[in-house]
Amino acid sequence: MSTDLQRRPCTRGFVRRRLGAGGFTLAEVLAALLLMAILIPVTMQGVAVASRAGVLGQRKATAMRIAERVLDEQIITGQVAAATPYGNVIDGDITYPWTMTSEPWTEDAMTVLTVVVSFDVQGRTFEVAASTLYDPTAVPTTTSPATITP
Repeated sequence: MSTDLQRRPCTRGFVRRRLGAGGFTLAEVLAALLLMAILIPVTMQGVAVASRAGVLGQRKATAMRIAERVLDEQIITGQVAAATPYGNVIDGDITYPWTMTSEPWTEDAMTVLTVVVSFDVQGRTFEVAASTLYDPTAVPTTTSPATITP
């Protein structure tokens, strides 16, 4: 009979090991919550900064294209002196106000034309500027495509 008792597994020790092995202590749970309380705000701030940088980059690129287009249109149409030196360009749902200034160039009888385009990103106003040299005595010319004769 003593051999039968030795063959049976001891359930009491098995249960103790199983209950002690599963689950976290209160200290571990609190430490994890503290870590999350620190990491989540820092991560969200990083996401906000990245989002702002992305929007700023897109709007800056759009504002620069607008500045270049305004300069080109003013020069090509010959309205540099006669045109209004300010305006607005709407791109999507964003309005980009622009202003144009002209100053004499110190090296020659040319003029420096500068277009400044403003835009807002999250409550802050940013500006980009594009400048070029313009000769007011030059007459804009258009060329026609050359004809090819066989």
